[in-house]
Amino acid sequence: METKKQVKHKRGQVVSKSGDKSIVVQINYKIKHPFYGKYIRRRTKLAVHDPANQAGVGDLVEITACRPISKRKSWRLINIVEKASI
Repeated sequence: METKKQVKHKRGQVVSKSGDKSIVVQINYKIKHPFYGKYIRRRTKLAVHDPANQAGVGDLVEITACRPISKRKSWRLINIVEKASI
């Protein structure tokens, strides 16, 4: 019996259009402090490959893990969930 590999999908907000075919996506999450029990806000910034240059700053996007495209880019844009309202 073959087991299927889980594909990682994440949702975050575009914080920068860093160059041609590249965006930076920030993913916000909360963790519980081990001793105090209080929730702490954390964030992760990921470099994402956007081949069509369709995402803009402020957009809510869905990304997936892929093969390394460059030194920092190992994520690819799947779709834009919500465009930013200006």
